[in-house]
Amino acid sequence: MSAPRAVGVRLPYAAVPAAVRAWVEHELGSPVVGTAEQVGGMSPGCATRLTCADGTRAFVKTVGSELNPDTPGLFRREVAVLEHLGEHPLWATLRAAYDDGAWVALLIEDVEGRHPDFSDDAELRAVLDGTDRLSEVLQEREVPQSVDLADIGERFRTWADTLATLADAPDSTPVPDWLRTDPHGWAEVLRELAARPMRHLTHWDIRIDNMLRRPGGEIVFLDWGMAARGPAWADPLLARLERMDAPWFDTSLATSPALARAGDEAVTAFLAGMGAHLAVRSGVAVDVNLPTLNDFRIRESRRMLEAVARRTGRRSGRGARRIWARTRPDGRVSPCVSGARP
Repeated sequence: MSAPRAVGVRLPYAAVPAAVRAWVEHELGSPVVGTAEQVGGMSPGCATRLTCADGTRAFVKTVGSELNPDTPGLFRREVAVLEHLGEHPLWATLRAAYDDGAWVALLIEDVEGRHPDFSDDAELRAVLDGTDRLSEVLQEREVPQSVDLADIGERFRTWADTLATLADAPDSTPVPDWLRTDPHGWAEVLRELAARPMRHLTHWDIRIDNMLRRPGGEIVFLDWGMAARGPAWADPLLARLERMDAPWFDTSLATSPALARAGDEAVTAFLAGMGAHLAVRSGVAVDVNLPTLNDFRIRESRRMLEAVARRTGRRSGRGARRIWARTRPDGRVSPCVSGARP
């Protein structure tokens, strides 16, 4: 079975501040007697399935600024989004929220299920259908401007700037030589995309570890901390990135009406821009209590840029350097480019 690509190092429930655990038991109305820690995702905070003495079940996620200064803001965004979205079978319902200024916690419906298996064609099809449905439903939901959503247009402009300045990036940056000159003008494509209206609410973090498959096969989308305003095709594209290594990805784009309208050029510019940006960030980012995040950047950048090479016929072209990742003895990943020193 396919497994989550993003796996962080999380705080166990027993190490959560007593005030937060007391709030949990007050909200649930019964003492917690059983815990099951979850490992998917990058947050350093707790993500735990709870069982209470009276049989009540819930999922709790909590983080404090002492663990990471940015993650509490993502949790506050998730609270605001779920409060405005209300209930729907496509996402887990928010039961209660806690915020003392330093620690933020969410009590969420405990969804019975497991992560979908993307190596199973039927389960992958259910994910793609579910994501298309999610995109349609979110276009019908209103989230006020007062909610601090991410701006995908801003991301596109940032990626465009990265591509435009890639020629000046250090030689150790794990990108192929041919991409450094932005030969297809993807920076301009991304700026044009960024200039379009960003009207739609998007999940913007569609990955295996942010989905559960109920016993009946229905897909439930979790973790709304990255929620953004952006194009309707963003989430359907992210759902397909699990298999972007294969030609299946290229042919699957036509099965999504939103992606078909967006066009191949937009998709390739997206991959080139995000892949280049992750590669540059892998050399400069400082991650507080997120020890696995940079390895994730390196792997995802490599996969994206190899997909760009396939889609443009660059894999065997002159000047193309193979991007790869070397696993070190300590288990971490080092970015390497053929012809460059690891």
